[in-house]
Amino acid sequence: MPMPSAETNVAVELSLFASRITAICEEMGACLGAAALSPNIRDRLDYSCALFDRDGALLGQATHIPVHLGSMAFAMTDLTAGFDWRPGDVLIVNDPFLGGTHLPDVTMIAPVFLDRELCGFAANRAHHADIGAESPGSMPISRSLEEEGLVIAPSWLYRAGQRQNPLWKRLMAVLKNAQQGAGDLNAQLAAARRGVQQLESLIRTTGMDTFERRCSQLQNYAEQIAVKLLTGLPAARVSFEDLMDDDGQGGVDIPIRVTVTTGRRNIVVDFGGTAGQVAGNINCPLPVTAAAVFYVIRCLLPPELPTCAGALRPIRIQAPPGSLVNARYPAAVAAGNVETSMRIVDVLCGALARVLPGRIPAAGQGTMNNIAMGAAAPRPWDYYETLGGGGGASAAAAGLNARQQHMTNTLNTPVEVLEKHYPLRVERYGLRPHSGGAGQHTGGCGLVREYRFLEPARVTVLSERRRHSPWGLNGAGAGSRGINSLDGRPLPAKCELKVDRGQRLRVETPGGGGWNPSGQSGSQTAVD
Repeated sequence: MPMPSAETNVAVELSLFASRITAICEEMGACLGAAALSPNIRDRLDYSCALFDRDGALLGQATHIPVHLGSMAFAMTDLTAGFDWRPGDVLIVNDPFLGGTHLPDVTMIAPVFLDRELCGFAANRAHHADIGAESPGSMPISRSLEEEGLVIAPSWLYRAGQRQNPLWKRLMAVLKNAQQGAGDLNAQLAAARRGVQQLESLIRTTGMDTFERRCSQLQNYAEQIAVKLLTGLPAARVSFEDLMDDDGQGGVDIPIRVTVTTGRRNIVVDFGGTAGQVAGNINCPLPVTAAAVFYVIRCLLPPELPTCAGALRPIRIQAPPGSLVNARYPAAVAAGNVETSMRIVDVLCGALARVLPGRIPAAGQGTMNNIAMGAAAPRPWDYYETLGGGGGASAAAAGLNARQQHMTNTLNTPVEVLEKHYPLRVERYGLRPHSGGAGQHTGGCGLVREYRFLEPARVTVLSERRRHSPWGLNGAGAGSRGINSLDGRPLPAKCELKVDRGQRLRVETPGGGGWNPSGQSGSQTAVD
């Protein structure tokens, strides 16, 4: 029996190394979810965990939320380079223009040291339903960043193991439920420290020299696979455009345009022609745009390929400064992270469908259907959730029904949990029949969720695809647009309202677009 070659041994060792990195990220996530107090983090799993090398390059991640992970991968190099790290440090940030996404997403970063030498970083990001905005859920219909809550520039929460109490007290002062908020922040701390312990243990096992060699091999391998795939794509320069419904401040039909150049070692994604940043809160910081692009390209790569910085190196993003997809401070961005990121996925998929007609699905629901609600009295409460919808059909199958998709990967909040913790009753939760687009393969159905309020409350709805339908491919039908209503009266896609006891909020989420084989009449229904 022939002995394994040295090359085979290296490949096996590298595969084991990548799996151990991923396992540490998954363990961090399990720790965070188990320790958190809020349903948004504990039950919906609205958090993400990742590991980075000493230069801030992504080493590995858990299968958590694409908009969190891609934006961290994009921003971490600059974040980590700007500080003098010490053992026991923990950096906290949520500023969208300094490495964050939107204010509810709070990031913690902890360095890993071995014998006083910096080796890497453990990081996590979690969505806090209360980050100090005036409106419940901290997802307001805002016009500037300051209206969206407490802005945390990159700051030491712990310095050399000592908590920085002025910052901690500042955080607690803005929260309506400081006990729950403290519990969630401490869960993030525990997860970061678990990542530090486990990565340090791995480095001690392998030795520092072997660890660094494996990191370099992992990044180079992922880059080689990505380059091989990209150079194998047909040479093309294709464009696609789709429209955001509105910005919540009077602007409507806001275009996002992308031109993709393929067939080279690098794939170029150019957002020239996209609208400028707007008055409302659908603006995207560049890390969020990058996260959406990374997600789409990553979906084209082999599933077993480690998701690390090397796999992202061949991606080139061009986004005009001051545009909707590369907004400047102090633009409002609360919905850019959750709504505009979804449309970026749609336009990039629309362009790639012309290059790879059998591999790209039709548009999915194209929104996260954000519902934020709460009250200050008789007891303060804040709640936030996103809702699934129809997936786009593909050459392989019909679209999935009522699923979270693309830039979000959270669960739903179980009805029992929702009704236990908040003065709400869920009176309907089920599929929205016949909402998927027709075609050889039909789009997935959206869902219907109806809340009855047991106490007066304030509600914010941030949604999309209420004006423009999710497009089908090759003449297939579009998915049904979403509908929001209060006691049967239509509501805008983006709105804030006060509700009384007994009123009913109903959200009907969009269906996915249908799919036909290429060559049939028609095309995508987005602007082209």
